[in-house]
Parts: sequence; structure tokens; C-alpha cells
Amino acid sequence: MSERPSFDTFVVGSLPRPRWVLDVIDDRKAGRLSTDAADRLFDAAIPSAVRLQERAGLTYVSDGEWRRESYIKVFCEHVDGFGIVPREAILPGAVPDPGVVSEIRAREPITADAARFLRDLTTHRTIVTIPSPFILGWRLWHPVASMDAYATRDDFMDACVPILRAELQALRDVGVDHVQIDEPWLLMLGDPAHRERYGVDDYEREIERCVTVVNAVLDGLTGLPTSLHLCHGHFKRRRATSGGYEPIIRALGRFRVDRLAMEFAAAESHGVSVLADFPEDKILGLGVIDHCDPRVETPEDVVARAEAALCYVPAERLTLNPDCGFAPGSQNPVDLDEAYLKLLALCGGAELLRERYG
Repeated sequence: MSERPSFDTFVVGSLPRPRWVLDVIDDRKAGRLSTDAADRLFDAAIPSAVRLQERAGLTYVSDGEWRRESYIKVFCEHVDGFGIVPREAILPGAVPDPGVVSEIRAREPITADAARFLRDLTTHRTIVTIPSPFILGWRLWHPVASMDAYATRDDFMDACVPILRAELQALRDVGVDHVQIDEPWLLMLGDPAHRERYGVDDYEREIERCVTVVNAVLDGLTGLPTSLHLCHGHFKRRRATSGGYEPIIRALGRFRVDRLAMEFAAAESHGVSVLADFPEDKILGLGVIDHCDPRVETPEDVVARAEAALCYVPAERLTLNPDCGFAPGSQNPVDLDEAYLKLLALCGGAELLRERYG
């Protein structure tokens, strides 16, 4: 990143899907559409998601994650070894994710083919997201259903590492400009209620485990800038947890990523003062758009949130993004036009910042 402030703008992956795209995802899942037939329809839809982002003025654009049912299930869609988890094995109110039931094996690229399609659609820089092995372990390993495949959650996380590492290398070879590793669970575990719900009594141990497995994925990778995304999780305009970054802020410096994309527009993040301890060798991806709030921010809102962070992080290490993806799960009910207007405000605020600090 140059010494002159760029205030580059990123999406955090996902955009709301139009109803017909949701139908394609559902029909593919139910077997009413073949994978090839669904891909042809996605190929027709995704250019509009890219043009929306280009029109908004984003520096980095994604494919909206419109091919995916969710940012977690994209792993299961391309990797063998997953099955249905008995309902009695799922915590009340938890998302009914698939579970690992046999040894996992990559059947095909997870995101690289979709990334090649995206790269060929745009002259803008591109961003592609993959889930971290830590959240995959917490979401896809179940004590009842998974122990015959992997005796412990840690064993399953370790098995995910080489698949994700190979995917990162494939994305680099495709020519993607930036890869984001999605890891909301680390911050979510900072909420005592969330830890209690999932039986976590040693948060420090989980922090160290997350650092270890994410860095293992990045081991040996060169020539591809990366981000780690942290948030509180959300669905239906409600965040799943609350809590500041204080318990993990120093650990964030140990992740071998270039950039940390962090949720800060949310009141649940408890303000930006924690950035006094932000690692000096990282770029900050500052969340300045609240994707859960139906009110569309103004460019001036974006500037105000950015300038609060500039008290702690220099302008040349500040980039801007929404707090999270607008629809990390396909069924997340956010309006696509609303997302576009929020991205317009994001990019308008970045332009004001460039005029003021450039």
C-alpha cells in the first residue's frame, strides 16, 4: 500500500440475491436443477452484481457470492464428506448446517472457477472470500454426528487446512487481487453468552487455536494479499453476539494476513478506542456501513466514522468496507437496492476522505 492515503473501498463478499437467483440456489440444492444448468443461470446473473459494485465506485468487487447458499456451505458444496446432522444433535435455535460424517476430500475447486469468471468480467480489482478452518470446525463438526470421521473438532480443523491452502494457491494462480478469510467466530466467542451456549470455558485456548489454523492455511503463500474478516454474525438485521475487540486485539497482530476487516459501525463493537492497540504492521479494513440498519448512511457518516478511527490508525493504513456482507446466507432478507445505496455512500465518503487527506 502506498504512503499516500488511498482509502480503498472493499465489499465483504456477499450481496442480497434477487428472488430468481434464490430459486436457482434452492432448485440446485433440491436436485431440480443440475449443477451445470444452475451455473449457466448464475453466469447470466452475476454480471449485474458486478456492474452494481462498479457503478457504486468500489475499488474491489466480488461476484456477490450469488453462487453460494452461504459463506460456510460453499465449502460443503465442493468438498466431499458431509451429510445431514440429526435434528436432536443441533443446539436449539442454531443454524442447521451440514455436518462432517466421513473423511473430507476436495471434489473440485471451491471458489477458483467462480473467481476466474469474475476476473474476466471486470477491470476493477477483485476480492474472493473463503471460510477459515476455525469457523468450519465450530459450524460443521458435531459431537453426535462427526466423531467417527474426526475424533475431535481440532482434528477436523486440521483436515480443512490443506484444502483451504490449496484453494488460496489456486486463487493466486487465477489472478485474484485479494482474498478474504472469513472468521466471525473468534469475535463472537468474546460474548460470554455465546461461550456458555457452546460450552467454551477457555477462550484464550480458542484464540490461540484460531491463530494457529489460519496461519497454517497461509503457510508458504506468496504473491496474494489477504484479509481476515471479523464480525458478530447476523441474520434478519440482528447481530448474534455483542462485545468489543479487547480480548483479541493483541492476538490479531499474530495472524499472517495483510489486512483486518473489522466491524465497527455496529454499537455491538463498543467503539473504536480499542484501535489504540491495533497492530502496526496491518492495514485496517474499517467497517463504516451498518448492514443491519435499514437507514442508508450518508457520505458524511462514512467520513465521521473514518475520522474517529484516524485518531488511532494512520490514513495510509486505512481502507473502508461495510461491517459485514449484506447476505452471507442466501436467505438473509436485505434489499439489493438498499445495499447499492449504502455502497454508494461508502464510496462517496471515501472520495471526500481522499480530497481531505490526499
